[in-house]
Amino acid sequence: MPHTKSCKKRLVTSRLRNERNRQNRAMMRAKIKSYRANIGEMSAEDKAESVTRMYSLIDTQARKGLMPKRRAARLKARMAAAATK
Repeated sequence: MPHTKSCKKRLVTSRLRNERNRQNRAMMRAKIKSYRANIGEMSAEDKAESVTRMYSLIDTQARKGLMPKRRAARLKARMAAAATK
């Protein structure tokens, strides 16, 4: 357990951030899985809209630091490739 007041505050804030990050990461993973599962039976317009929404989600999560920028770029490239098939 922390002894000083600042360390106690740091422990509380880090736990809150950890929980928020876990929820964001789980939400992102679920959306990626649903995108991959449903991309096959979407129309061309729906694919374009879905890719745009996924790009926005991935960019936001990368900006927040939940994933490295290179992983975000790799995910976006794979999603674009899946949408063109």
